[in-house]
Amino acid sequence: MKKTYVLALALVLCFSLLAGCGRSPSQDTQLNLFTWEGMFPQEVLDEFTAETGITINYSNFDFNETMLAKLQTAKGGDYDLVIADDYIIETVIAEGLAQKLDKSKLKNFGNINPVYQSQFYDSKDEYTVPYGAGIQTIVYDPELVDIDITGYGDLWDSSLKNSIGVIGNYRVINGLALKVLGESYNTEDISKIEAAGEKLLELAPNIRLIKDDNLQDDLLTGEISVGVMYTSQVTLAKLSNPNLKVVFPSEGIGFGIMAAFIPSNAPNPDAAHKFIDYILQPEVSARCFEWLGFYCTNKAAEEYISEEYKDFLTLPIDFSGDMEMIQRISAEAEEAHTKIWTEFKSAAGK
Repeated sequence: MKKTYVLALALVLCFSLLAGCGRSPSQDTQLNLFTWEGMFPQEVLDEFTAETGITINYSNFDFNETMLAKLQTAKGGDYDLVIADDYIIETVIAEGLAQKLDKSKLKNFGNINPVYQSQFYDSKDEYTVPYGAGIQTIVYDPELVDIDITGYGDLWDSSLKNSIGVIGNYRVINGLALKVLGESYNTEDISKIEAAGEKLLELAPNIRLIKDDNLQDDLLTGEISVGVMYTSQVTLAKLSNPNLKVVFPSEGIGFGIMAAFIPSNAPNPDAAHKFIDYILQPEVSARCFEWLGFYCTNKAAEEYISEEYKDFLTLPIDFSGDMEMIQRISAEAEEAHTKIWTEFKSAAGK
């Protein structure tokens, strides 16, 4: 009997070892998160780890295209959760680099504001969860500007020479010239893109800065008097100086969403689902949006957002102009955009 028991025990141990063969000891307790730097308050990340036992391996990229290249090289592996912009996610899904969400693991999925769902990059909401939205907005200091700015076209005014700062997103800045010309951000007509390039060259003397990071600081210090900024930067600027004027351009505005998705061969998709569900909790979500300064995509979180932020974290309900999302365009159109952007930066001395 004793020999039989020992043999049975050995067999159980053997099968247990075989079942665990090939699995990293830390695989089930680690989340490989890939997004831009500073997307979450550190305490939110720490509390998730304390609650679940899952540690977060946070790595960041600078541009959406960098993320896509790394994901392509990894064949949808290496990362458990990625947060990126809408237009690039369309490519990710088209190339089979994202997996469908298991919504049975997302009990808080219903908290998402439907306004930010069913978009062009994921029309059936099968792959993504929105984590923030925004528009490209003009902000200016009325004490330093002599004209009343109402749209993109006013940025060409000669009184604004060497005083404008713009973000470094070429589709956004090329796009504002397209909007001034009455065209779509997503036109495939090369001649129209080239015409926008000519228009941008006329704007170059007014450009003082082209930068993505902390452009609001340059407006607050007076380094620039006008900025074309991301929503998060507008929020920070207005909180610091309520006298700044925010303009939703009369020609129309670019509307964008950043969203989370799980790569097709994620090492630990269960950890990704747990993290998504965690940040979809209303109280947690509200803290994240106050940290980010982007529009809140979680309807249930709105009641938890502090009063001082509420004017900045929702779409302008009184805006009656055109609102368009920047989408993927052909390689030829992209090449034309790259060319005019390079020429514009050179003309602006950047």
